Amino acid sequence: MAEKESKKLLIVVDMQTDFITGVLGTPEAAAVLPNVRARVAVARAGGERVVFTRDTHEPDYLSTQEGKRLPVPHCIRGEAGWQIAAGLVTEGDLCFDKPCFGSVLLAQYAAEQKFAEAELIGVCTDICVISNALLLKAFCPEMRVCVRADCCAGVTPAAHETALAAMRACQVDIL
Repeated sequence: MAEKESKKLLIVVDMQTDFITGVLGTPEAAAVLPNVRARVAVARAGGERVVFTRDTHEPDYLSTQEGKRLPVPHCIRGEAGWQIAAGLVTEGDLCFDKPCFGSVLLAQYAAEQKFAEAELIGVCTDICVISNALLLKAFCPEMRVCVRADCCAGVTPAAHETALAAMRACQVDIL
């Protein structure tokens, strides 16, 4: 079973309160939450390794480059909006806190563990999902990288579709 666990990685990107029902929440993000829950359950039952990313900002967020471009405090470490949706994370799950869109630590982890395949689900397709997918392609050029479209939501439906097309062009498989 350990060998099976090491082959496939499911990455749940930023399924946090602020992106689902909080200050940056969208109806589309709320709508994919049941799909995300179901996909995580299937992954766990099938022995896939499940990890999470968590957008993580500090109280000085508005003074950062991102905060100046998106002046909406969100995902402030320790606050309610920073939390991953209830029931997704289990004890012992890895969670990669990231101050920006993509996680280099996640990409390094995937490379070190030599996963054969990584699948990304979560939000926002056009910001953090695409950033992490492209980092994985850069760090693990021979690993299959996939994005499950019905388990992702963009800032808008149009932005979601544009991001899927961009990832497809970069040899990310869209499921």
